[in-house]
Amino acid sequence: MKLKKSLGQYFLVDKKALAKIVEAASLDKQDVVLEIGSGSGILTKELARRAKKVIAVEIDEKFAKVLKINLKKFSNTEVIFGDIREIFPKLNLPKNYKVVANIPYYITSPLLKMFLTSLKKPQEMVLLVQREVAERICASPGDSSILSVSVRFYGEPEILSIVNRNSFRPVPKVDSAILKISNIVDINTKLANEKKFFKAVRIGFSSRRKTLANNLSAGFHIPKDRAFAIIKSAGLDIKIRAQKLNLCDWVKISNIID
Repeated sequence: MKLKKSLGQYFLVDKKALAKIVEAASLDKQDVVLEIGSGSGILTKELARRAKKVIAVEIDEKFAKVLKINLKKFSNTEVIFGDIREIFPKLNLPKNYKVVANIPYYITSPLLKMFLTSLKKPQEMVLLVQREVAERICASPGDSSILSVSVRFYGEPEILSIVNRNSFRPVPKVDSAILKISNIVDINTKLANEKKFFKAVRIGFSSRRKTLANNLSAGFHIPKDRAFAIIKSAGLDIKIRAQKLNLCDWVKISNIID
């Protein structure tokens, strides 16, 4: 079947990598799994053997038809043709569902934002994503970014394994990684106002070459001395840059800012 480059269609053919993804999801017969970009159903079948139900969403109509044929013997699967970004609000999902998927590289960040900021967040996510993106998400303070801070606000990300580019057909130009985001909850919103928190983070990272004090002063339209006082109150050095802050530091900063 002809693949569409515009949809980022790269199919996993490495059975060892496939097994690692399934194992990482820790599925049992109580779990409902949402899979995105199911393709011909190689991963879907393994999920269906272990879970209570698998909802497979496929944006390519020809593969959605193939999926329905390949999954005929699995009564616990549901194939939905459409763009997950459009149909997600309409899906009937239980409270503790899981997301397991080999997602197109180009929609990784939008999908993460959609799921993590949703009122119906998944319990956890196991995703096969571009290695570089996974490393950015899991970056430690010193190399952190808006993306890594944002994901950590909602859950605990970790890279479980690197998947070589030759594990896919066709072969992409970059390697991938199995990324797991666990303990996805709303608990951090009790520590900080969500809107205020992300405004502080966006302003803090507005210019990576400048110090946090300079960015806060310009972004919040406050005197430099006030920015210094905020940073000192959070127990940080006034010369610190945004990429060196951890999640707790950002919570402190956002709580102090009026």
